[in-house]
Amino acid sequence: MKLKTALQIFGGISVLLTLFRFISADYWWVRIFDFPHVQLTVLSVIAFLVYFFKFDFKWRNDYIFAGVLLICMIYQFSRIYIYTPIAPTEIADSEIHTPDKQLSFFTANVLQKNKKHELLLAEMQTYDADILIFTETDETWKNAITKALPSAYTYKVEAPLPNTYGMLVYSKLELINPEVKFQVDDSIPSVHTKVRLRSGDVVQLYSIHPTPPMPQHNPMSTERDKEMMLTAEEALHSDIPVLTVGDFNDVAWSQTTRLFQRISGLLDPRKGRGLYNTFNAKNWLMRWPLDHVFVGPEFRLVTLKKGDDINSDHFPMYVKLSFEPEIAAVQKLKPPTKQEIEDAEEQMNGKANIEIRMNN
Repeated sequence: MKLKTALQIFGGISVLLTLFRFISADYWWVRIFDFPHVQLTVLSVIAFLVYFFKFDFKWRNDYIFAGVLLICMIYQFSRIYIYTPIAPTEIADSEIHTPDKQLSFFTANVLQKNKKHELLLAEMQTYDADILIFTETDETWKNAITKALPSAYTYKVEAPLPNTYGMLVYSKLELINPEVKFQVDDSIPSVHTKVRLRSGDVVQLYSIHPTPPMPQHNPMSTERDKEMMLTAEEALHSDIPVLTVGDFNDVAWSQTTRLFQRISGLLDPRKGRGLYNTFNAKNWLMRWPLDHVFVGPEFRLVTLKKGDDINSDHFPMYVKLSFEPEIAAVQKLKPPTKQEIEDAEEQMNGKANIEIRMNN
């Protein structure tokens, strides 16, 4: 095979993988191409640069092919640009220090089969967060965590399960009317609770872990997307400031997560700061941000960190926020468009009440 032909095939693969993003289908083998935009950006850049080794300046088709590669490269980078330090932030840094107005989260998908509990426990104690949220936790994990849990965590919501969707929440701050809900599937819990800050202010917390699209068990992304939209709708209609935390099994830049943000009005602290790739901790090449913390415009950022290896396939995350509602308007997102509302309703299986409730 000639070198130029090989380069054209290589470039063609880059183009083809980019085009998969535009297929409107919920099958796992289509939606998986939402994930590797960083990798596809690198692939497009390499394909574009390497092709010039055999570029024929007299052949029109080479200009067309190189142009297509350039478009793919620009498109791929445009999807991840807002998660780089050169982009503007969506949630501003806090410029005040009022401990009573601050709250912090430590969240981790522990990997249910992970037996090295001591790694998570050490990391958990390092950060000493106000609220701990653990996913993929069964009874074994619950027992290991509670044995090492400091007495300051007086509030808890426990839903351990053997199916890799168990969830545990422990808090130093008062949890008001906590509920374990099964929004889409009776085996996939989420935790909904109000949290009272030390200042007396009350905020709403949603912790979710929707099921991912997988070829063996769940070949469609429908259930994941539905749970995300249901949570977004609750956030939209909440009378108090909202935080949503968890393993979404979706990347920050996907169409579904972007729609989640548009409907909920919540902000992403990673924008303008970095990717903070939490998965896959066991594969440095295939990593992307699956664990998320989205917050209302009433919050400013104090600290955002990706934790160390805990022998899980996820890295933990630590976020510290400052509650500053008096300046929320500065960073409030624009309301969702009619088309975005219709798209969200479609993902909720035709549930058509978002727009009506918005007008109340």
